[in-house]
Amino acid sequence: MEREIHRIHPAPADPRPLAGTYLDAPLAPEDGDDRLFVYANFVRSLDGRISVRGADGRERVPADVANPRDWRLFQELAARADVLLSSGRYFRELAAGHAQDVLPVDSGEAFADCRAWRREHGLAPQPDVAVLSTSLDFTLPETLLEQGRRVMVLTTRDADEMRASRLAAAGAEVIRLDSGPRVSGGRAMDALAGRGYRRAYSVTGPWVLHALVADDRLDALFVTTVHRLIGGTDYAGILEGGRLEPAREWTLRWLYHDPHGPGPGGQQFARYDRYD
Repeated sequence: MEREIHRIHPAPADPRPLAGTYLDAPLAPEDGDDRLFVYANFVRSLDGRISVRGADGRERVPADVANPRDWRLFQELAARADVLLSSGRYFRELAAGHAQDVLPVDSGEAFADCRAWRREHGLAPQPDVAVLSTSLDFTLPETLLEQGRRVMVLTTRDADEMRASRLAAAGAEVIRLDSGPRVSGGRAMDALAGRGYRRAYSVTGPWVLHALVADDRLDALFVTTVHRLIGGTDYAGILEGGRLEPAREWTLRWLYHDPHGPGPGGQQFARYDRYD
């Protein structure tokens, strides 16, 4: 991980180590401590694939795209959060053995500095978890609650009562939102803000991102682009859902080139901020 990356924007600078790139950088505005700041992160191919459907019918991050250097930055962003945003689909994939380990921050030695950062800033060892789900068709892993994490399930007013009761019995706080047939990104974030959260990190897929963007509740978007074209017709991009009217404007906050990423082409790390 000691191999250096190069800043391209806002102005070229001396090469720097990968570790600490997101952990040390300013995240939210200095005057933003009194409101919930929401951010998301994706890794994609050069042709925009964040997941592809395999022969078994399941969507996964392509092996040509996933890499430990991006994973390092994913963990750094998790270390900054006091709550992680996930989805029922993630937990279904986890139960089937087709998802990454239970939500970060990783307990490995390579991420000891991320855990130390949380201690130094008065945060709990692990972020709490908020699951956005309409169907409630998933099971919570016992590990989450054993870690002492608060688990909230944000759902609709008319969600299935038996499934809601089962999740509550497992230890989750089920929060019903008055948001119509689907979970509203805006109402979900209002519920978290009302419970005192100030940094929410979306670690789930493009449908939850759409809910956040459509309600203008996503503040920052981190994108790792691996310089590989992988093709295919059955895939997902960063944002999936209905057309946004009007289109949402974003500005480039920073851009780094990582020549040590996958393959000879490397990768780039970008941050975009919502334009108000």
